[in-house]
Amino acid sequence: MAASVAARAPAEPSLRRAVTPWGSFSWGYSDVGADIFVGLGLVLGAAAGASNVAFLFAGLVYVCIGLAYTELAAAYPVAGGGQYFVFRGLGDIFGFIAGWAVLLDFTIDIVLFAWSSIDYLSKLVPILSFTAHPWVHFVVVFVVITGLALLNIIGVRESSAFNELVSGLDIVSETSILFFGFFFAFQPQLLVHTMQLSWPTTFNLMNGVSLAIISFVGLESISQAAQETQRPASVIPRTSISLILTILIFALSYSNLALGMQPWHALPLDAHGHTQPLWRYLGNEENNGSAVAVLASYVPYFGALAALYVPLLGAILLLISSNSGVFGSSRIAYAMSGTQLLPSAFQRVHKKFRTPALSISVFCGVAIVELIFAALPSLSPHVHALYARLFRGEDGITFLGDLYAFGAAASYSFVFIALISLRFNDSQSPRRFKMPFNIPITFRGNRVEFPVVAVIGFIGIASILVFTMITHEIGRIAGPTWLILGTIGYLFYRRRKRLPVFRSQPHDWRKAQINILQSAGELEMMDEYLVNIRRMDERRVAEHIGPL
Repeated sequence: MAASVAARAPAEPSLRRAVTPWGSFSWGYSDVGADIFVGLGLVLGAAAGASNVAFLFAGLVYVCIGLAYTELAAAYPVAGGGQYFVFRGLGDIFGFIAGWAVLLDFTIDIVLFAWSSIDYLSKLVPILSFTAHPWVHFVVVFVVITGLALLNIIGVRESSAFNELVSGLDIVSETSILFFGFFFAFQPQLLVHTMQLSWPTTFNLMNGVSLAIISFVGLESISQAAQETQRPASVIPRTSISLILTILIFALSYSNLALGMQPWHALPLDAHGHTQPLWRYLGNEENNGSAVAVLASYVPYFGALAALYVPLLGAILLLISSNSGVFGSSRIAYAMSGTQLLPSAFQRVHKKFRTPALSISVFCGVAIVELIFAALPSLSPHVHALYARLFRGEDGITFLGDLYAFGAAASYSFVFIALISLRFNDSQSPRRFKMPFNIPITFRGNRVEFPVVAVIGFIGIASILVFTMITHEIGRIAGPTWLILGTIGYLFYRRRKRLPVFRSQPHDWRKAQINILQSAGELEMMDEYLVNIRRMDERRVAEHIGPL
């Protein structure tokens, strides 16, 4: 049966499947692994002595998210990630909203990681410090974003081998920091004392939880790479579970270490001339963008060496993540344009470089606008005074974190709903991996396993979305504004093109699924899928319902 379908299928150009299991892991790690470099200081600054609790709550939600993405990417191994899953499970307009939220995250990806990359370099080159030299920092970040845009337009991406090397080095480095820190400087009684003495208010704890989800964003990368992964149905579950556990262990370990570590030499005095704990020093405005490097420098025996290379390694990993944002935003826009969720202009390819130059330019332009908004308060005293009145004087990297958390929470919420919908409406698609704890039920004559973990995950991520709206003044204005303006543009575009506005266009999902599985080389899954839909059609005919 597979051979007959393969013979009928037209030969079309597709992405080359060259991503190995380690390549798939490192592809995701270069995004998710970089997040702790950004998120640690932000959470410490917000949640104080309950930072580990904030990471734990966000981490449990992240496990649910990871399981959902693992199931969906293995069942539908095609580029597009969460946007495609929602598009397929919930229809056109929700597919657009989810994709538009992901695009917000990708543009924030570009500027947030470029910003933090320069923050880490500033530990070696002090003139790059944003607090001391904001204009220099701003110009350098601007040049980095512009340079990444140009590189992607001419078709230069990070080497997969280089990506894998940096990811491997970073895992070794982060493990070494934790080993030396816990072995030589961690004091459990100090951790307990810090949690008791510096427990935050409920508002600040919610703020910390909403920022902690930043440390777990990036699973899109593995699902984005599904179309280029060898045997994705078997490879993706292994790499995803490994990535989930690695990042969860790192996030929980770093937060507990920061709260309970006695540094090997004295910290600088605070603004009032008093000694300060390590966690507060890591969470202040000067260090919250480079907290891992600062923490590493205070680890006994290892700190002197770490102070020399961790800033550079962190900067490289963050730069790769920033570049992933450039590439990811253009890929999502290109895919959405192909399904008429965005104007066809976003699908145009440069005649010379064969890259989606317009998509790259537009969304890097959005990233530059976000950079200006983030940096402006420090560049202009008048704007700083206005921000202080309106937004509690949030610094630039916290502003970016606000939007990042909003975009992630919004898109992940739709993914959980889409997974539940696909369990009911596409039960014929084989799932080599399923989220645990399912309740078997019958729906329209079909056996369906209702995913309990998806419901728990939705409640968790919806809570984080609510926390973000409550605690982030900028996030609750800029985030919804992005979605509202995008949706208005979508409705106008669909009406002008005489396409269904609130309804979906007709889609032949059966044919699409057969092509996806055939392209993935998952011929056994394709045969199983064909058998499942034939049996369903035969049963429907026998029941005088008729085939779908």
